[in-house]
Amino acid sequence: MVGVSVVAWLLVAPLVDAPGRIAVLCGMLGPLAVVSGTWLLVERTYRVSPGSLTSVMIAAFGFKVVFFGGYVAVMLGLLALRPVPFVASFTGYFVGLYLIEALYMRRLFS
Repeated sequence: MVGVSVVAWLLVAPLVDAPGRIAVLCGMLGPLAVVSGTWLLVERTYRVSPGSLTSVMIAAFGFKVVFFGGYVAVMLGLLALRPVPFVASFTGYFVGLYLIEALYMRRLFS
């Protein structure tokens, strides 16, 4: 996940100006960090105690709701990143990384 995300950013970076590159990078970092952390947590929990996976995933969902709300507010409000590149990047990485995580979970559970 990390490698694909970095390569995607490196492909987009030359197409935008410096503030746009920073906005795209910040749009990637939040979803990448959360999806990577969630994947590690899910994999470890499933291997140790599969029965507790549902409660762990529910708690992780609650954390994500709060985290992403705060993350977007800080990035657009406090850091004043350019909104269009940030939102486009955030949305693309969010959807793409959660798709990858779903495919990983499918493989883990089968």
